[in-house]
Amino acid sequence: MMSVAKSPVRVGLFGLFGSGNHGNDASLEAILGFLRTEHPDATVDAMCGVPDVVASRYGIPATRLNWYRGEYRTASSAGAIAGKGLGKLVDAVRTAAWVRRHDVVIVPGTGVLETTLPLRPWGLPYSLFLLCAGGRLFRTRVALVSVGSSEIGHRATRTLVRWSARLAGYRSFRGTVSRDAMRAMGVDTTRDGVYPDLTFALPTPPSTPSDSPGTVCVGVMAFHGSNDERDRAEEIHRRYLDGTTRFVRALVEDGRPVRLLTGDELDRPVAFAILDAVDSPLVTVAEAASLGELMKEVAAADTVVAARYHNLVSALKVGTPTLAVSYSTKSEDLMELMGVGAYCHPARGIDADRLLEQFRELERRSTEVRRTLAERNQDAARRVEDQFAALTAALFRPAGRTHTTRETS
Repeated sequence: MMSVAKSPVRVGLFGLFGSGNHGNDASLEAILGFLRTEHPDATVDAMCGVPDVVASRYGIPATRLNWYRGEYRTASSAGAIAGKGLGKLVDAVRTAAWVRRHDVVIVPGTGVLETTLPLRPWGLPYSLFLLCAGGRLFRTRVALVSVGSSEIGHRATRTLVRWSARLAGYRSFRGTVSRDAMRAMGVDTTRDGVYPDLTFALPTPPSTPSDSPGTVCVGVMAFHGSNDERDRAEEIHRRYLDGTTRFVRALVEDGRPVRLLTGDELDRPVAFAILDAVDSPLVTVAEAASLGELMKEVAAADTVVAARYHNLVSALKVGTPTLAVSYSTKSEDLMELMGVGAYCHPARGIDADRLLEQFRELERRSTEVRRTLAERNQDAARRVEDQFAALTAALFRPAGRTHTTRETS
């Protein structure tokens, strides 16, 4: 007697996971939660930035995104340049072979289609293009799920990103600004959905009072402008750092305890530069190693002022009144989604006095803002569930791979 048994769906997860960015890792955690709940029979592995970290932290097999280990360091010698060049050829073969072993590859969240921060075309944009081209070649469904995008000026980067989006089998965006940017670059987004960031699916920690009443969390970042502002990077960073330092000093003069938050390992030198400049026992640096720990920090604060995108998501998700120091329209889009669009300040031109005025206005309306955030969080959670349902319908259809087994009676 012959019977047909359905094979487990082979799912690959792709991204810069494990490399010290809380938002990237939280996006991975959110999609793993979805897979383990809704598709527990799926076999899952990852191609990522630091596979050892991902394998130990999340319990899935992982392989390195790039063959050349110095991929994200500046090539300053002939040997490094040759290594990077050879790595591009090796990665084309490695990525194709990895894609071919899967039925579905998911790129969960993150700003993989944007250049709001400095990015070279032969880094992640090239890797993503190899992934999506491999998916089309081997008929593996590649899904860009609730990703961020921006309109890109640099020709090579723009071409790679546009073709990656076109070759993907499924696309959704984490905001209308992202979808509109991709449409402006010539990609037909008519059928692409818009959903909140995937990290809204993660558990929200309970609110616990701070040991220091009146605490303000200030999220800082190594901000040097966008990909198109490399020639002004140091000037932009200096103005950002000076403005943030003046704001923190003003909070301290008002007697407010300040917790400096980071969202990436790259941000820590900025936090300690501000700590040294202000030189007050009221200022401390949080040691949050994940987005979950970051959410605990902001849940205990009275108010949050933050720049990095997932610092904002964390604060908004736990319902703490939040002011965005915005370096991109994606932050403004997020704040509008959560009903607090009035509380944005430009990261490229921080005016400490104006920022302090906005901060005080936010605190005056704290009760109203908390109520608004509670309502918007319920809607965001429902919309992420809609995203997961759409993903199941698009990628896990009943017509999956099957194999034949023989039964005897």
